[in-house]
Amino acid sequence: MTTEERTSAQPRDPGEGPHDAAPVDAFAERLFTATLGAIDVLAVHVGDRLGWYRALADAGPLTSTALAEATGTHERYAREWLEQQAASGILAAEDPGAAPALVADPQDVARERRYALPAAHAEVLTDTTSLAYSAPLARFVGAIGPQLPHLLDAYRTGGGVSWDQLGDDAREAQADVNRPWFERELGPALTRLPEVHDVLSRPGARVVDVGCGFGWSTLAIARAYPGAVVHGIDVDRPSVEAARTAADAAGLGDRVTFHRADAAELALAEPFDAAFAFECVHDLPRPVAVLDAVRRAVRPDGVVVVMDEAVADEFSAPADDVDRIMYGYSLFVCLPDGLSTQPSAGTGTVMRPATLRRYALEAGYSGVEVLPVDDFSFFRFYRLVL
Repeated sequence: MTTEERTSAQPRDPGEGPHDAAPVDAFAERLFTATLGAIDVLAVHVGDRLGWYRALADAGPLTSTALAEATGTHERYAREWLEQQAASGILAAEDPGAAPALVADPQDVARERRYALPAAHAEVLTDTTSLAYSAPLARFVGAIGPQLPHLLDAYRTGGGVSWDQLGDDAREAQADVNRPWFERELGPALTRLPEVHDVLSRPGARVVDVGCGFGWSTLAIARAYPGAVVHGIDVDRPSVEAARTAADAAGLGDRVTFHRADAAELALAEPFDAAFAFECVHDLPRPVAVLDAVRRAVRPDGVVVVMDEAVADEFSAPADDVDRIMYGYSLFVCLPDGLSTQPSAGTGTVMRPATLRRYALEAGYSGVEVLPVDDFSFFRFYRLVL
């Protein structure tokens, strides 16, 4: 029986009367397909965190025994995961149906089967420098799972679930999924914006990166503009510690400094030439206060740039995939984090341009311009006019 036959064969309430079954079956099929996708995402989380993809990329094809030995994991679990991954088309199995007609133990055959990670899939799952690197998305889902009881409580009471509660998987996933874009594309993107590039090119330009996270955007700016001195600010202690480690490893500790602080309380001995806020304004419980503090910290002839989600200008239903994924982040990560601190604007991930414009005007800016940065992941760049 096909999936369609299974869903359409379900009994219907006789009291419903005659009706078109096609929409019912179509929606049931949609949920079934989504469930398959959810299973794949959770299985990717397992393979990512246990190092199974990396082992297959480095030494594959491998049997379940070889994979378990290479990663210090249990063979029976490795075998089941390998079979699921091959069944889902993520891995390639060598002779998946081959087996002698008579075998003493079919599991012996299963243990001898080898599995390979196709090169295109390996780039998406293991190449941390690729713009297609997507394994961190599964880590987001994995981080959400343990917090579901707390999320349900927050939905009932209006409370929140913070990034700190979501833990290392979430903060590392956020940093890792954006890192290739910052390292490979941010510098070139900024150099193509004359109003930004000219300010960053000033001798000894002072730059602040608000909500810097693990600091990949901060370090990218420092690399692109070797004459600049760059400061990163974030409230999350583990993120700031990770950023400091990254700066030292990159040999940029003399020009890049990371501070654990609330940007709304930004206090400076001298002003900045440029300020950036990469994918963080929608998370801020007090976005107007932060943007106001940033405005006061930047020279009148400086520049303020916000990068946030490239959602549609207006709500629509059904929406495109960008809005759909951003609503997903908002439901389970950004809105609960924003509401975990009170008072809160409760912006959520789907911060439309009109919302940012309102925040900017309330913070004392004279306007907001969309900058011509195209195809930068799911993001849009804005200049807040001083």
